[in-house]
Amino acid sequence: MSAYTRAAGSSLQEVVMKANYRAFFGLTKEPFSADIPVKDIMQTEALIGVCDRFEYALRLGAMAVVTGEIGSGKSTALRYAMAQLHPSEYRWFYITGTSGSILELYRQLMAILGTETASHSRAVMLGRIKKEIRRLVTDKKMKVVLIIDEASLLRLEVFTELHALLQYEQDAKPWLPVILAGQSSLIDKLMYRSSGPLASRVVARSHLEGIDREGMEAYIGHHLQIAGVERDLYDPAAITAIHQGSGGLYRKANHLARGSLIAAATEQSLTVTAEHVRLAATEIF
Repeated sequence: MSAYTRAAGSSLQEVVMKANYRAFFGLTKEPFSADIPVKDIMQTEALIGVCDRFEYALRLGAMAVVTGEIGSGKSTALRYAMAQLHPSEYRWFYITGTSGSILELYRQLMAILGTETASHSRAVMLGRIKKEIRRLVTDKKMKVVLIIDEASLLRLEVFTELHALLQYEQDAKPWLPVILAGQSSLIDKLMYRSSGPLASRVVARSHLEGIDREGMEAYIGHHLQIAGVERDLYDPAAITAIHQGSGGLYRKANHLARGSLIAAATEQSLTVTAEHVRLAATEIF
């Protein structure tokens, strides 16, 4: 029985404390973290594809859609794309989608805009938001963009009504481009007839999938370098196990890669093996 297995009755935090795995491997920071600086995000072909479509939609004042499975890197891609917007030129509004009504979305947007949210009238709230958007564009000379993450959670009624927010000067002024990101069901919701007016504004679509094994090896190596380690800590079988266990999805790969480091350090092994990945897999879903 391994030290990792013997510690199974303890919390993961206790295992980390006992193993002190960062010091064991010479890591200068927590590896495989989701909140790495934008400059450290690995630039993949898929990431650049999202950024190109993001920029294209903004340039036209239209819409772009980003889809992918949970943990495929949608939010990271959005964060990277938003970081390319110069704050002196752009004002962006980032909203996380919910299953609430269009009024809830309006309230979220009004809170970001710093506009009075006391009204319960759709028409009044819509008017106030559009007035503020118009002020930003015409008076402040800013370019604006609305980004809705987890948009697949939105109700169909929100897709039906959201297009009204994008119409300015008899729909002649594309002042509010929109980026929608979510799981694949987002496409299904946009295919409904009631969503037609909104879907007709889509000019670009990206779908993020799991990376292949070669990409996974590069990804793991990239994150190790960020954490201050230049040498390979994972043997080839461990890389394969992480790739297979995660389905090529970044979030689960992060959990497996970090957990297997803990398992290896607990056993005082300088190399992470497939068995360490298997042990790490017992801790996650």
